[in-house]
Amino acid sequence: MISALEQYDPQIYELLRQEAARQSGSIRLIASENYVSKAVMIASGSCLTNKYAEGYPGKRYYEGQQVTDLIEIIAQERAKKLFKADHANVQPYSGSIANMAAYLALVEPGDTIMGLSLPHGGHLTHGWKVSLTGKIFNSVQYEVDPKTGMFDYDQIADLAKKHKPKIIISGATAYPRAIDFKAFGEIAKSVGAYMVSDIAHIAGLVAAGIHQSPVPYADVVSTTTHKTLRGPRGGMLLCKAEYAKNVDKAVFPGLQGGPHMHSMSAIAVAMAEADTPEFIQYAKQIVKNSRAMAEKLLECGFELVSGGTDNHLILIDLRNKNIPGKKLAKALDRAKIVTNCNSIPNDPASPFNPSGLRIGTAAVTTRGMKEEQAKQIAEFINQVAENIDNDTAIEKISKEVLLLCSQFPVPEHFIITEK
Repeated sequence: MISALEQYDPQIYELLRQEAARQSGSIRLIASENYVSKAVMIASGSCLTNKYAEGYPGKRYYEGQQVTDLIEIIAQERAKKLFKADHANVQPYSGSIANMAAYLALVEPGDTIMGLSLPHGGHLTHGWKVSLTGKIFNSVQYEVDPKTGMFDYDQIADLAKKHKPKIIISGATAYPRAIDFKAFGEIAKSVGAYMVSDIAHIAGLVAAGIHQSPVPYADVVSTTTHKTLRGPRGGMLLCKAEYAKNVDKAVFPGLQGGPHMHSMSAIAVAMAEADTPEFIQYAKQIVKNSRAMAEKLLECGFELVSGGTDNHLILIDLRNKNIPGKKLAKALDRAKIVTNCNSIPNDPASPFNPSGLRIGTAAVTTRGMKEEQAKQIAEFINQVAENIDNDTAIEKISKEVLLLCSQFPVPEHFIITEK
């Protein structure tokens, strides 16, 4: 059957086909990426893309909300059950919007917030100077310990006592270790601050019980719905009941108009998928794969920030290899291994060509790869690094990568096919 897209716009159809082939024929190690299920993809591309639904269930500004109200309620209830939260807002368009809404729900512009420095693994929206969050709030940044590459909770507590922030943000975008959210909560309480936890990267591990949940300790928890959670691109907020009204107002009308109902329906599907024994096994395997990959990288002489990993993410310090992060990322891409260059703590290099490489194991785990393959991938990375200027060697590695991918095809229920 010729699809409607192929018939109407063969150019875009062909590009989508090429992208599907690229995702299938490469080892995807970008820590933010994954494969969504066929069910999630169908919901995301459904007729709900036609529907506006400004407001909240029972309080919409447009008519015709008989179905959309039910879908949003289901998404909320599934998220609350999965994360054991009092309240869930599933409307944020992204994790960045979710973070901004969390701050606006609790404090006023000009107030002091404290988050992890971007070069030390924080996110732009944790108050970094080029982000709006660093412009409308007085931002104080904590850092990881320069010796261990990990959080020093005593140092963070001292910084909080000195600056008395109204919000302390716990969470990261490039931190490979477990986060003690209870400790962050105690620090926040000690200075009378709110605690906002950003679990965008580790939400799937939290949902599966593999990582400590911040929900009992944080006033508001923000997350994306993709990455390890394996849902559609979107954001979500979880909070204690007392902040539900403020959180909802901060999202709409504070920052957004009509929610994306097609994404929200896919979020509902993803929440159901995450509430299964199979998802727990997947989450456990993510960590096993990360640790196996980290161990092999260390054997190959790579230096890892913090010396290893507790989650899906590994941050490689390439200075001892004398290879810039961007150069290695480009070479790996030619070998069909997709990563991203990344700053490391106290990086002497420019963020446009940093000294680090960030990798994650969520997507390869979805494909069914285990520890043996994780070690094999680490060896591929080492071979590319050792032959970084040898195009012939890299081409040979790319063929080995393609062979590995063929042994672990994207599961059928993760592929949309024409019937």
